Amino acid sequence: MRTDPSLHYLDNAATTLVDPAVADVIHQAMLDHWANPSSLYGPGVESEDALHKARAALAHTLGCKSREWYFTSCGSEGNNLALLGGVRTKTFGKKIVCSGFEHPSVRRPLEDLASAGWQVVFVPPHADGSFAVDEMLSQIDRSTVLAACMMVNNETGAVCDVARLAREAKKINSRMMVHVDGVQAWMRLPVRLADSGIDSFTVSGHKIHAPKGVGGLYLSDKLIQSFRPPYLGGEQERGIRPGTENLPYALGLAAAAQKLAPTLGQRAAQARALNQRLRQGLTAFPTVEINSPDGAVPEILNFSENKVRSETMLAWLAQEKIYVSSASACGRGEPSHTLAAMGRPARAVDTAIRVSFCADNTEADVDAFLERFEVGMKTLQGI
Repeated sequence: MRTDPSLHYLDNAATTLVDPAVADVIHQAMLDHWANPSSLYGPGVESEDALHKARAALAHTLGCKSREWYFTSCGSEGNNLALLGGVRTKTFGKKIVCSGFEHPSVRRPLEDLASAGWQVVFVPPHADGSFAVDEMLSQIDRSTVLAACMMVNNETGAVCDVARLAREAKKINSRMMVHVDGVQAWMRLPVRLADSGIDSFTVSGHKIHAPKGVGGLYLSDKLIQSFRPPYLGGEQERGIRPGTENLPYALGLAAAAQKLAPTLGQRAAQARALNQRLRQGLTAFPTVEINSPDGAVPEILNFSENKVRSETMLAWLAQEKIYVSSASACGRGEPSHTLAAMGRPARAVDTAIRVSFCADNTEADVDAFLERFEVGMKTLQGI
């Protein structure tokens, strides 16, 4: 997808380049499906039919019913919609259990609920960055209304066994809600939500080579019976998210997902090889410490070089069109709350770098990064 061979883009956990084939689908949809899907005349019916087909295709990638998929603008909106719409109707308790290194779009709504009287327990990860599932389960009781946990951590790639979390949590309290932020997991790991015990699950288009501005939210048939959406307006998306649907982007999202789904294993193997090449290259630097735990998705590798502040190293790399990040893009340069939750020392947090791969990346990208990183480590320490 890259047209500039001198550019080495290694920040795919922040966003991905739009696939030209997806852009073509969107462009054609803008011309062919111009009518409002809610309109009752012929072109509107055709638009509605196209929307239904996209919904069915996307639901298939999550192993859920078509009616359980709702279009959103992004993963952050989906998280807010699920949490605020699902929790406030619960009357049997006030306790919420959440992993301690969630994305801000999960953490901040829960902090807002805490200020309104809910008891929110944030369970920190293990020191190696792995999810503390047993510790989360130990906090769940009959008064717990929600457990929230991302399937793949956006900064370290740590994987949570969300199926086990949901299954065991529902044994303790069958009435509670289980929410999963699946933004970094979708199209990296297999997902099957039917009969999983997971009540809501979010995905985002710009993480899978679709544009920014489109995403999806799974709401189970069980949850929807007591769901109260925080938005008021029209009856689009069956009253869950008002506003005329962005049909061209919905079709583009479906096209991106359908293209990636059959190649999940192949892409994981490719990312694993690049991850291993990067890890091997980093062994030449004695101060480097890997922050990603064993079992993390191979597409993400987080490490601390413990010498040069992240923003300085990132600027150095960017001079040669090598693009990586230091933490979540949504943090806007703030220190990593994920590494802080892991108990990593301040120097490790301040010098952390996240490299994240997609199927476009090659060994040349890794080698270019390592070459420029080596020069940076030698040069920048003296400044």
